[in-house]
Amino acid sequence: MLSDTQIRKLKPQETRYSMLDSDGLYIEILPTGKKYWRIRKRKPGGNGEIRRSIGAYPKIGLKEARQKRDELVSTLPELGGKKNVNTFAELAHEWLEVKMYPTKAPRYIETLVYKIDKLLIPHIGHRQVDTLTAPELLDVLRKIESRGTIETARRTRQMCGQILRYGVATGRCDRDISADLKGALQTVRHKHMATLIDPAQIGGLMRSIEEGLKGQIRLTLLFQAYTFARPGEIRKAEWEEIEADTWKIPAAKMKMKRIHWIPLSRQAIQVLEELRDISGHSRFLFPSVRSSKIPMSDMTVNAALRRLGYTQEEMTGHGFRSMFSTIANEHGWSPDVIERQLAHVPKNAVRAAYNHAEHLPQRRELMQWWADWLDEQRG
Repeated sequence: MLSDTQIRKLKPQETRYSMLDSDGLYIEILPTGKKYWRIRKRKPGGNGEIRRSIGAYPKIGLKEARQKRDELVSTLPELGGKKNVNTFAELAHEWLEVKMYPTKAPRYIETLVYKIDKLLIPHIGHRQVDTLTAPELLDVLRKIESRGTIETARRTRQMCGQILRYGVATGRCDRDISADLKGALQTVRHKHMATLIDPAQIGGLMRSIEEGLKGQIRLTLLFQAYTFARPGEIRKAEWEEIEADTWKIPAAKMKMKRIHWIPLSRQAIQVLEELRDISGHSRFLFPSVRSSKIPMSDMTVNAALRRLGYTQEEMTGHGFRSMFSTIANEHGWSPDVIERQLAHVPKNAVRAAYNHAEHLPQRRELMQWWADWLDEQRG
């Protein structure tokens, strides 16, 4: 049997692995570090086995996981239980176990788990799937739309369709009610650069980063938001480039091959202070999980946004730049100051005329205003 101390000390490996507790209960550890409680029980007579997902650790602790195992086993007729509680939560987790986990990549499954556990179950997880109605499901999907994540709402409806069709095939419900919602959701309007510009949506993104991520990746996205540097500049940032309250990026790393200075807000400096404990031993601020000698993958930030439920059409790492530019211009900041802080150089500008410290006092004021504005939206 496991103990809380043992579970806390379980570290991620290159591939997922599991540790058995007792009576069919085990905890699975993903390469991302996330941990999930699961049940695997053999059917009486040895004819196959039953698999179920209970939820994530540490949200569900060891004691509660054992209680949920006992409660769930007592409701499964296949294991001699008195009745089958066909809730949406149970069906969705079974669908994950049976249809997704055996064949899909861990990173993709994390996205599905987020949609099920964070977007759907809090609203309809308790509902019996055979009495769940299309208007109820539409209400949940419109809550997702209200965040500005139109594509996520569309894909969540598609996922619900797969879950409910699995329910039809296993005798839990009579039909897939998600089919009735075709045409009821908003249509995605493709933008030149995927970003968020509505303050409420930006606040939702900042809350998602704070609450949905942890460790280095959480700090990476916060630093990206506060500095709106290009993703490649973030990824390859080195500790020796940080001088007091300024990040001094050498010309060789810049798109336009010109030195660029980024004044650091109080919030950005706080991120770096937290980061020191994680990557202070490395040359890079954000090293790879595989080796501290190389920078993190160029897919890391966008993969984290996908796990938070934002699609490629809704938000990307580069989208923080468009977000800042739009909001700062709307609030009346000087276009020259904004463009210089974005490291945008007019095409006809000569190298000698480019001064990396130009407008620096105004840029420092702008960077602090931006960080404060983001925190205000987050609430």
